[in-house]
Amino acid sequence: MSREVISHTDGHVYEFAPEMEPVYEAADGESLTIETIDSLNGEIQSDDDLLDAIPEEVNAATGPIAVEGASPGDVLAVKIEDVRVAEDRGRVLTAPGFGLLQDDPEIEHPATRITEVDGEGDGSDGAGSGSDGIGGGDRIEFEGIDVPIDPVIGTIGVATADEAISTLTPDDHGGNLDTTDMTAGTTAYFPVFQAGAMLAMGDSKAAMADGEMCGTGAEIATEIDVTLSVIEEPEVPLDRPLVDTGDAVKTVASAETMEEAVAIANRDIVRLLARDHGLSKTEAYLFSSLVGGLEISQVVDPQVTARNAVPSEYLSVPF
Repeated sequence: MSREVISHTDGHVYEFAPEMEPVYEAADGESLTIETIDSLNGEIQSDDDLLDAIPEEVNAATGPIAVEGASPGDVLAVKIEDVRVAEDRGRVLTAPGFGLLQDDPEIEHPATRITEVDGEGDGSDGAGSGSDGIGGGDRIEFEGIDVPIDPVIGTIGVATADEAISTLTPDDHGGNLDTTDMTAGTTAYFPVFQAGAMLAMGDSKAAMADGEMCGTGAEIATEIDVTLSVIEEPEVPLDRPLVDTGDAVKTVASAETMEEAVAIANRDIVRLLARDHGLSKTEAYLFSSLVGGLEISQVVDPQVTARNAVPSEYLSVPF
């Protein structure tokens, strides 16, 4: 069965807002392929292309896509089936006033390194392998060092509850989460704040480390296969994104400081553990310190993002 293809040329946004016009309406349960452009709109093509400042329009997110039947209070499930690189190069770079070590005088700001995709891969070893020769390798090259391709969706989210939020900023709607779990094999869950949910995504990377320390991964265009499903009137309300990797269930939270973000992520996991095991809040809090684990998603955006992971043997998705 063929999938509808939604491209960034059909429509894209630079902010998530309460009122958004969809470029497509998907049926509940429909499978789509979403094409994204790199976060800098293809403007960086060589090491000589430098970013003097973060552009006002950055992280173009393909969409928004309305999902039939989605209403405020529902949950949108996004099953990420595959993420394929769709061009022959990525780019990793610094910009003035951006990144974890932006004030280090020994680090150049700006600086760019193009990460060429090795085209000799046969596409036989999993996600990130293209089938048409473009992006058909399984690694990128950085200064003569091979780095495995492990594509990540940097920006993914839904329409916001109250105010417009730039695609550079993560929050309860999702957005620029820069979370390495947003990849093939994960199901991501988002709270629905507006009719249709209005999903959009982009800002993919061929490879990215937890933290995204310099401010970027290997920014690259991608093709993303997803299936979208609406969970109506969930027994457990969802306030922020939640991901199920198959091996772990992880709450995802963004805030102005890492201390705030990890505390929110831990409160969310405590609530889920208490319900799943019939524990008191105190017992669930104690249990979270035995089986959970805090993880850093990114530390460079206007808000930072963290997650609290619990292995699936100790926690099931509540939907």
